[in-house]
Amino acid sequence: MIIYIFPVKTAFTERDIHMLRAEFKVKALAFTQSPLMLPFFLILQFFQLLILLPFTNHYLCFFGGWHSVIPTFFGKLFNIPTFIQAGGTDAVNMPSINYGNYRKKWLRKATTYSFLNCSKILPVADSLVGYDYHYYPNIPRKQGLRNLIPNLKTPVQVIHNGFDSVFWENLEKERFPYSFITVAKGISKSARAKVKGIDLIEMLALEFPQYKFTLLGDEEYVPNSKNIHVIGSMQPKEMVAILNQHQFYLQLSTSEGFPNALAEAMLCGCVPIGSAVGDIPAIIGNTGLILENRDFEKLKNLVQMVDRDLFSEKSKLARDRIVSEFSFEKRKNALLSLFKS
Repeated sequence: MIIYIFPVKTAFTERDIHMLRAEFKVKALAFTQSPLMLPFFLILQFFQLLILLPFTNHYLCFFGGWHSVIPTFFGKLFNIPTFIQAGGTDAVNMPSINYGNYRKKWLRKATTYSFLNCSKILPVADSLVGYDYHYYPNIPRKQGLRNLIPNLKTPVQVIHNGFDSVFWENLEKERFPYSFITVAKGISKSARAKVKGIDLIEMLALEFPQYKFTLLGDEEYVPNSKNIHVIGSMQPKEMVAILNQHQFYLQLSTSEGFPNALAEAMLCGCVPIGSAVGDIPAIIGNTGLILENRDFEKLKNLVQMVDRDLFSEKSKLARDRIVSEFSFEKRKNALLSLFKS
């Protein structure tokens, strides 16, 4: 049996669990993101894993952090293979924007212990292994696991996110001209909004009042501009329809590993405009526009380049890139092979 442990339930975790259950027995255990509930959940997890120990063949953790400490300890103690999927905050240190596990002493220790002692690390993006960050000057240049944990010797295997190109489809319908969309949850919290680059979108909306901007994922966010439309969380099928109403997708994050929503939007035919962080440039390739630095004048110049011709030229290219490079089958085959060996 595979014990799959995650701090928060997401479409990503649901997709992986569904994939694994096609061939293995999987027990999903939710943890917590609440500091107040942390002691309770650590005790609860200890006894959960102890009870399940006789039936456990593998541990799989979504991200590294407090929730991965006990599985890693049990894995080492009882010789149970333990895999941790590094996904973003567990591989960056960005104190100036209040982001990353390594800015907090004890969370850093928990994350570092987990990565040093697990069987294998499975980052979803190459940048999470290590890269030089240049996008925002207030953030340390050296990011990624090998930079933040210099003595890391744990084997690393990058398994990119994978996407269902049949579900996320281009409906070939007419779209709103000069329309831009971003998918981001939790942006009603200012720190989260800064990480996701929502302040830049607000500035764009003021600069281009004739354009349409949509923020999807947090109905509590209150925009400053009348041409920003806010929509709460949606079911995936509804998201396909909304994405197909827009021409361009904005991924202006200050930090990302491998953003799922960017790839899903590209599959739906949106032309991407993204910041030069994490794997965003690698995902976009030559199918969209890249903001090299967090500079609004440069962003404004990029947006001034968009028109119907750019959309017509790049829309199919964007979809084709995700289909060829980041398919669901590629991820499925790579992930399942770990548990068959």
